[in-house]
Amino acid sequence: MSREPNYEFQEWWNKQREKNHDFFTNDSNNANKGFLTVEIRSLNPDLTTEKDRSRSARQLSWICLLRFQQLANSLAWITNSFLLLLRTANRRISAADSPCDSSASRLYRIIKFFLVLVVLLLCVELVAYFKGWHFSPPSAASAEAAVELFYALWLEIRADYLAPPLQSLANVCIVLFLIQSMDRVLLMLGCLWIKIRRIKPTASMEYPMGRVETGNVDDYPMVLVQIPMCNEKEVYQQSIAAVCILDWPKERMLVQVLDDSDELDAQNLIQAEVQKWHQKDFQPAPDFLKKTIPHFKGNDDLALVQARWAFVNKDENLLTRLQNINLSFHFEVEQQVNGVFINFFGFNGTAGVWRIKALEDCGGWLERTTVEDMDIAVRAHLCGWKFVYLNDVKCYCELPESYEAYKKQQYRWHSGPMQLFRLCFLDILHSKVNKAKKANLIFLFFLLRKLILPFYSFTLFCIILPLTIFLPEAELPAWVVCYVPGIMSVLNILPAPRSFPFIVPYLLFENTMSVTKFNAMISGLFRLGNSYEWIVTKKLGRSSEADLVAFENESDSSVTETTSFLRSSSDSGLEELSKLEVTSRRSVKTKRNRLYRMELTLAFILLSAAGRSLLSAQGHYRCHLESELQVTLTQHLLTNNSNFGVTGSGLKQFSIGHSLYGCQNANCEATCHWLKYKVCTKQKGIFEED
Repeated sequence: MSREPNYEFQEWWNKQREKNHDFFTNDSNNANKGFLTVEIRSLNPDLTTEKDRSRSARQLSWICLLRFQQLANSLAWITNSFLLLLRTANRRISAADSPCDSSASRLYRIIKFFLVLVVLLLCVELVAYFKGWHFSPPSAASAEAAVELFYALWLEIRADYLAPPLQSLANVCIVLFLIQSMDRVLLMLGCLWIKIRRIKPTASMEYPMGRVETGNVDDYPMVLVQIPMCNEKEVYQQSIAAVCILDWPKERMLVQVLDDSDELDAQNLIQAEVQKWHQKDFQPAPDFLKKTIPHFKGNDDLALVQARWAFVNKDENLLTRLQNINLSFHFEVEQQVNGVFINFFGFNGTAGVWRIKALEDCGGWLERTTVEDMDIAVRAHLCGWKFVYLNDVKCYCELPESYEAYKKQQYRWHSGPMQLFRLCFLDILHSKVNKAKKANLIFLFFLLRKLILPFYSFTLFCIILPLTIFLPEAELPAWVVCYVPGIMSVLNILPAPRSFPFIVPYLLFENTMSVTKFNAMISGLFRLGNSYEWIVTKKLGRSSEADLVAFENESDSSVTETTSFLRSSSDSGLEELSKLEVTSRRSVKTKRNRLYRMELTLAFILLSAAGRSLLSAQGHYRCHLESELQVTLTQHLLTNNSNFGVTGSGLKQFSIGHSLYGCQNANCEATCHWLKYKVCTKQKGIFEED
């Protein structure tokens, strides 16, 4: 059957074609009149181009696979790098090979336990932060979940039981810190007074420079020079040579080499060096004795003349630069001020001249402690002898260039004074010196500078400071954490002004070394570990080589008559030194940087505390902004309340918004209640207080 024609549709189509003749056009040349040509106008005529640029499903799948492969390679590279870092750190972590490690292991276990505790507290605070409990702390009564109840109980325990004793300990350390800071300030003022008044020890006579005639030696006293040695293969030649070239009549000088070496090679080398100098005649120009011996003339109560240390390798690396800061302050300020005002200071063990009568009077050298130089100085002071410090007479020496050697040296320097204090405390009380000298020895020399300084440095900045961040109920003032340590660091650097660019590494370095110093102080005071074992500080022989070269150059320019003689005695030493240096370079293996576990653990503790501080700082910042907003809004409400149209419902909405914002601090709530009270009293009769 054929379909009937639709005349209604045909009529509609003809009308539409007549109306839209711009879009529909007839092709007059077309033979078939029944077809129409339709012109389609589009806003984007470049459809074929876009179609050519489009990707197929297969191409998209290959692109996704490529992206996944790149991501997997990146993750594998990051994982391998992290594992390699862990393996390298594990290899380079320092093993327990020093004498202080047996006692330090106890402290290390305590610090490691403290690190685990700090990490757990940080996890708890992170959960509380993401739950919003920092801004609205939960209570035990309103807690719903077990975690919320645990955090509420932790807040109560923290505020009632942990924070009060921590705050008390912090206050004690703050007092000790201020006392020690005042001592530093007084020492600096004393040094400034010495510089302004140009106070300087003067000798009653002077010796002429240059060679001394053989028959004119009666004015030169007999001098005994002692050179202690202990397995020091690197510097034994230069130490003996430096003594043997002193400008002093050989008839009036006796040199003793005190060899305590337990290695056969070292003993043979030292004996050969002594025999070599026995066969040499020497009379060079160093004037150390001629600058120090005259001070004994006319001063029968003078026991010691101490010269200043100078360091030829102070610019070798960052460690030597930081050591130079501490030792420059020690010699420029502490030793000089004590020598001028009280005629007593600790003997530094070298670069000093002793009166033999004073040594005999106080009992001579004793080996009861690892600081026999300080021991004999304290005993001589108790016998009434005086000391003189010469800041302008320098004796060059070498600083330890490795952290391991420096750590062992500092352990001995801080454990020995505590051993000595325990042994001579009763002797100080029963001595015949006046009460002022007894008080200076006990409270300043031992307690303040040898015990309190390492105690509060470690306790305050490594223990209490991180704990106050996790226990915010106990607070440390900002001036204790920032301003006073900064000022003290600037004062310490003043004697070495070239070290000012290193003030920030110096602060971090002192904080790191406080662990070793605290451990050494406790070990020496309570006889823990191997605190009595003597470890010689490792030297590289740099200073002695430089001294011999400098001495040879000075001799060439000043003493022309004895040039050939001086070279004959110096060149041989330099040649042997160069041979020794070549052999040592061949034998010594390449050293790697080492990681020290105690210092590393302490660093992670401080990093965890810093992470907790970031969370609390954001909370305090939001509360601070709200407090500022409350003060500003209060001022507007009290001055322009008619413009704001304050009503009871408006104030109530402000209180609700304040609570929804999250600040539940007691100060914020008090401000809100105060705001409602002020507005109610100013707008009496308008609304009632909620």
